[in-house]
Amino acid sequence: MTAAAPRLYVDSADVDRVTSLLTAGVVHGVTTNPTILERGGRTAAEIPDLYARWSAEGAREIFFQTWGGDTASFLRNAETIRALGDRVAVKVPATRDGFAAASALVADGATVLVTAVYSVAQALVCSSIGVQYIAPYLGRMRDAGIDGDVVIARMQEVCAGSGTDVLAASLRSPDDITGLRLAGVPYFTAAPDVIEQMLFHEVSDGSAVEFDAAMVRLGA
Repeated sequence: MTAAAPRLYVDSADVDRVTSLLTAGVVHGVTTNPTILERGGRTAAEIPDLYARWSAEGAREIFFQTWGGDTASFLRNAETIRALGDRVAVKVPATRDGFAAASALVADGATVLVTAVYSVAQALVCSSIGVQYIAPYLGRMRDAGIDGDVVIARMQEVCAGSGTDVLAASLRSPDDITGLRLAGVPYFTAAPDVIEQMLFHEVSDGSAVEFDAAMVRLGA
């Protein structure tokens, strides 16, 4: 079976930094949650404008999280999110009511990500429901004393071939991303700082300066 091609997403509501990465074409889309929106100084009323802006700037998928705490509320608020457009994906928390909402949304044709997945068993439930993505939080797992690298790799293994894939989150360095990719994880979302660190190596920058200097000497 051919492995899924890797994708990078930017996890932020800082519109200027998101715009920079989208217009550079280095990320597939944008992920948010209520905490990220709050940290970015955004309100719920601004969600339609964020969706419109990021779509225009080239985001192929844009994730917003439903809310309410119970299945009926999750589904009601998910309809508001889905109405934004065909590039939207609905995030649902990995709770008992969240799983029920996710199952109903998948059955209705929505693109669904179950977020804050912390166990392989939860990942297996997501796979059985048929959600497209699960989001385990690597950094938070480590903070809690969990070997997140091993657990997330096992999540991808139990989901393999089902149409459900890991979209790893809480990634604090480029090494977090490359390590999980080597373990078979296909999709990653990270803060702008981490994505920008992936684009830089001092030797690469030094080589670019040398190339430009050589072209000047060649009369370009």
